[in-house]
Amino acid sequence: MKKILIMIIVACSFSALQAQTSKRDKKFVACVAQSDMMEVKLAELAQTNASHAEVKGLGKKLTDENKTSLKSVAEKNSIPVPAGLSKKQQKMYNKMAMLKGEKFDKHYTKCMVKSHKKLLCKFKKEAKKGGNTELKEWAKNSIPTIENHKEQSQKTCIAIKK
Repeated sequence: MKKILIMIIVACSFSALQAQTSKRDKKFVACVAQSDMMEVKLAELAQTNASHAEVKGLGKKLTDENKTSLKSVAEKNSIPVPAGLSKKQQKMYNKMAMLKGEKFDKHYTKCMVKSHKKLLCKFKKEAKKGGNTELKEWAKNSIPTIENHKEQSQKTCIAIKK
């Protein structure tokens, strides 16, 4: 009887945890997971297509620092994580893969600045308004890294213009 009671309590706790996960949380996880995948793919592309050492360095930094625990937080809370890029992202990647040298450098750095600005807004909103406590905390703790990536992208964008 005690085992059954414990199982019921665990099941109810799990249901309560899932109930905290809102549609906003699920959209946030999907967006961030796909953004992370895109960032890594583009950073790897920067290693071969960029002409400026600063751009290659930015790509290396973004690849090295993109070790996120989002997947573990999402799985723990039964939030689905996309396995690949969206069609729009894939189209953008294909376009950027054809660029080389200075054209790539300019497009890549502008893209990184823009995407990190958007991500920063999404992370701040999730940290404030998200329904899942663990995901909110993860978002809050990730904000300094995103701010750093945005600043590095901006510095690189300025450096290649000189």
